[in-house]
Amino acid sequence: MTEQDINQLLGKLPQLKQEIQKVIVGQEEVLDEVLITLLAGGHGLLEGVPGLAKTLLVRTLSNAMDLSFRRIQFTPDLMPTDILGTEVLEEDHATGKRFFKFNEGPIFANIVLADEINRTPPKTQAALLEAMQEYEVTYAGTTYTLPKPFFLLATQNPIEQAGTYPLPEAQLDRFLLYIKIKYPTELEELNILTSTTGTRQAQVYPAISGEEILQLRQLVREVSISDDLLTYVNHLVRATRPDTTSSEHIKSYVRWGAGPRAGQALILTSKARALLQGRFAVTAADVQTMAFPVLRHRILVNFTAEAERITPDKVVEELLQHIKLPKTVLV
Repeated sequence: MTEQDINQLLGKLPQLKQEIQKVIVGQEEVLDEVLITLLAGGHGLLEGVPGLAKTLLVRTLSNAMDLSFRRIQFTPDLMPTDILGTEVLEEDHATGKRFFKFNEGPIFANIVLADEINRTPPKTQAALLEAMQEYEVTYAGTTYTLPKPFFLLATQNPIEQAGTYPLPEAQLDRFLLYIKIKYPTELEELNILTSTTGTRQAQVYPAISGEEILQLRQLVREVSISDDLLTYVNHLVRATRPDTTSSEHIKSYVRWGAGPRAGQALILTSKARALLQGRFAVTAADVQTMAFPVLRHRILVNFTAEAERITPDKVVEELLQHIKLPKTVLV
C-alpha cells in the first residue's frame, strides 16, 4: 500500500468510533479496548453488571461495519449444534437420491456475540474453542472455514453466580483481552437518560468494510517495537510466574502465572493501540496500559490473595512497579 492508501485506511478508525458513539455514551476506554481486540485479530470477553450496554455495544459495532452479525444467547440447555450447525437429510428431487447437507449455525458470521457465555455448560462452551483458535469448524469429519474477518465477543455477568459455569483457565486464555465495563460517570449517565428516553433514534451507518479490517490487521503487525521493549514484555510476563519471578508479592499471592500467549497478546495489542492513536511505533505507555486487560485473566491468584481481596489487577499494578523500564525505550 502507498502512504496515501495507509492514511486513508487509518482515517476510517475515527469514523468508526464516531458511528459507535452515536449510540454508546462514554465508555471511551472500553470502546478502545474492543477496537484494539478487533484490530489485533483476537476475541474479547466483556464483563459488567446488567444494564451497562454490553450487548448494545457489540450490536452497534456490527452496524458500524459492513459485516454480518449473529447473536447467540447462551442458556443451560444450549447444545453445541445450536452454535456450530447440524446435518439434515435432504432428497434430490431430480434423481430421488438422499444426501446429508450441513446447515451452518450462527457461528458462521463475521461478528458473533456470545451473550452470557458463562450460563451454558462446559460442553457447549468448548464448541467455541476451534472456531476461536483455528477460525474453522469441524463437523462429522468435514472442516468448514469461517468467514473473514471473524470476531467473537463474549459477555458475562460478575455478580450473579447461581446457575453459571465459570470459564476454565484454558478457555479464558483464548480471549485476547478481558474487558471490564464500569458504571458511567454522573454526566454520562445523565446523557444516557436524555438520549434513550425520547423519540429521536440515532442512525448508525457502516464506516468500514471487512476487507479494510483485514488490511488494518496486517498493518498492525507492521508497527515497529524496539528490542528493549520486547525484552521488557518478556520480563513482565515471566515475572507473573512464582517460580521465575523476583517479586515477593507474586510469590506470596499468585498460584499460576501467564503463559507465552500472554506475551504475544501484549505485543499485538500494544501495536494495535499505537495504530489506533495514529502512531507506527509502540511506546512503554502502550505496553503498560494493555498489561491489565491482557494479564487479568491469565494470572491465577491463590487463597491468601482472595482472603486479602488482592485481585489480579492489583498484582499487575505491583508488577509494573517492580519491573523497571529500560531507559532507552519510548515513554
